[in-house]
Amino acid sequence: SAYWMGFKEYKDKNIISNLPKMIGFEAEGSAAIVKNKIIENPQTLATAIKIGNPASWKLAVDAANESKGFIDSVTDDEILEAYSMLAKEEGIFAEPASAASLAGIIKTYKNGKLKKGDIIVSVLTGNGLKDPDNAIKISNAPIKVENNIEEIRKVIGL
Repeated sequence: SAYWMGFKEYKDKNIISNLPKMIGFEAEGSAAIVKNKIIENPQTLATAIKIGNPASWKLAVDAANESKGFIDSVTDDEILEAYSMLAKEEGIFAEPASAASLAGIIKTYKNGKLKKGDIIVSVLTGNGLKDPDNAIKISNAPIKVENNIEEIRKVIGL
């Protein structure tokens, strides 16, 4: 909702000419806005968005409605897939809550609500160091390598 307010201010000052469509994503186990009810015991691995009663609930809904956007939910598996993709494909170590936005974009595209050529901005606000436990859980265990170049080459496939 704060981003929406900023975009509207920029539009009012003629800094931008068009307003974006605001699309938000909640973790499925704590999707109070999507389910339109308070979640007493929110569940998700994305701890930064593990909120069963968001303080800015009305503002978020208003931003989505005013911009002709929407709010949807993503599963923890979808979040982890996006989390891994950001690291492997882009070299970005985001926290799972930030990866939820990419997970939502992927889900929305698969559901046909986005099309090739659409311009999309995914805001990643949290660094992976805020939640390193998930990185450790999904990473391969470290392997020991002898301290010589031939062994290192063999292990990395060169």
